[in-house]
Amino acid sequence: GLLHANGFDIAAMNYRGCSGEMNRKPYSYHSGATGDLYLLIQSLLPEYEEVLLVGFSLGGNLVLKYSCDLIYPLDEKIKAVVAVSVPIDLYGGVLEILKWFNRFYSTNFLKTLRIKIESKHQKFPDIINIDNLKKVKNILDFDNFFTGPLNGFEDAKDYYAKCNSKQFLHNCQIPTLILNAWDDPFLSETCYPTQEAEQSDYLHLVTSKYGGHIGFTNFGVSYYWNEWRILEFLVGVSAIHE
Repeated sequence: GLLHANGFDIAAMNYRGCSGEMNRKPYSYHSGATGDLYLLIQSLLPEYEEVLLVGFSLGGNLVLKYSCDLIYPLDEKIKAVVAVSVPIDLYGGVLEILKWFNRFYSTNFLKTLRIKIESKHQKFPDIINIDNLKKVKNILDFDNFFTGPLNGFEDAKDYYAKCNSKQFLHNCQIPTLILNAWDDPFLSETCYPTQEAEQSDYLHLVTSKYGGHIGFTNFGVSYYWNEWRILEFLVGVSAIHE
């Protein structure tokens, strides 16, 4: 990609169970699972002078929460954070996904979740109550019966409330960029932190009229608009890639 072509090393992290192979534990990935990100960063820190975090969609919520919720100490080598097409208000985002114009996406996504939970049930029949799958009509239901309880939350709303990054943005301590398009079908109005950015010396919100969900196409060039904006921002804060 554009970052690699400009001298950046890239380490990509997949959520648990999203790399083509199911993880070995009963719990799954969720958008607040910063512990996995912390372990990855700790393994890379000795090899680098700088670490720059970039997350997309739910991954954007993850890097924002990690850098702002103060649960893990933020190493001084971490110089910047970028989040693209990010549902910083998880509950608001889910409500958007449940709307009729997102039915095709939500239906197909739910199919993949069903397959994964059926696979996990085969490994952990005493832990995962597969009968609850009959009650699942949408993604909110799935999070209510599976994602939430399997990851230590009471239900879906408890999961969304504790893991949305919006509530932690006031703690932003390093240069942070959020790129969200106004026509993103998965983002509610509460996913555009205009006030938080205005009140912060570190948080920057850039919005575009078009772009959808991570669809910031550029015509006539080989890279996406968001890739260029990410590169521009990271070069501006990096002492190495000047």
